[in-house]
Amino acid sequence: MIEVKNLNIHIKNAHILKDVNVTLPERQITCIIGPSGCGKTTLLRTLNRLIDSTEGVRLAGQVLVDGQDIIRSGAEITELRRRIGLVSQRPCPLPMSIFNNVAYGCRINNLCKGKELHRRVEENLRGVGLWDEVKDRLHAPAARLSIGQQQRLCLARSLAVEPEYILADEATSALDPISAKTVEDLFVKLKEQYSIIMVTHTLRQALRIADHVVFMYLGEIVEQGSADQVFHHPKHELTQKYLSGAFS
Repeated sequence: MIEVKNLNIHIKNAHILKDVNVTLPERQITCIIGPSGCGKTTLLRTLNRLIDSTEGVRLAGQVLVDGQDIIRSGAEITELRRRIGLVSQRPCPLPMSIFNNVAYGCRINNLCKGKELHRRVEENLRGVGLWDEVKDRLHAPAARLSIGQQQRLCLARSLAVEPEYILADEATSALDPISAKTVEDLFVKLKEQYSIIMVTHTLRQALRIADHVVFMYLGEIVEQGSADQVFHHPKHELTQKYLSGAFS
C-alpha cells in the first residue's frame, strides 16, 4: 500500500501540491483524474522520487511505501525505482535492441544472467503480448517498432525487474485506439499481481478500468473512493461539475 500524508510540494515559488492525503490500495487500478495543471503528474512523479530532478523543488510531508517514508533522507532511490516502475506518456525505448531493452534493468540490478535472463525476457514479452510479434527479430533496434509496440516494450522492461507497483502517466494518450485498448487490457490483467496508479485525462478510460479514483483540482484532493462511488455518487459539487463536462 502507498499512503500519502500531508504532502506539500513547492516548485520555486509555486505551491503545486497542497496538503495531499491519499491512500492507494493494493492490486487495484487507481486512476488520478482532474483538469490539466491540477498536480496529477507531480503526485505520480513523487511516488518514485522522479520529482527530485525538477529544479527548485521542495517537499514536505510523508509518502509511505509499504510503511517506509521515501521522502526522508537516506531512502534508497535506485531500489525504490526498481520497485515502482513507470510507463510514460510517450514510449521511450532505449537506443538498443528489443532484447536488450527488456534485459537492461535485469543486468544493471544484477538480477539474473545467461539462460535465466533469456527466460525472463521471453516471459515478459509474452506477458505484454509482444513475443509472437518480435521473436524473430529480437536483436533488431527497438526504434523500428510501432508506437504501440514500443509502449508495450517499455512496459515489459518495467515488469522484468519485478516491481511491486506500476505508475502510468497517460500511457495510452499517444497511441491509436487499437493499441490503447491493448494496453488497457494489459493493465486490467496485471492488477492481479501489481498495484497500478494511472494518470488519465480520459474519463471514458477511467470509467472502463478504474477500481479506485482520485479527483484533483488546483493541487488538492477533492474526492477519492471506489470508481462506483466517485463516478455514480459523487459527494462534492466540484466533482459533479467536472464529471458533467462543465470544465476540463
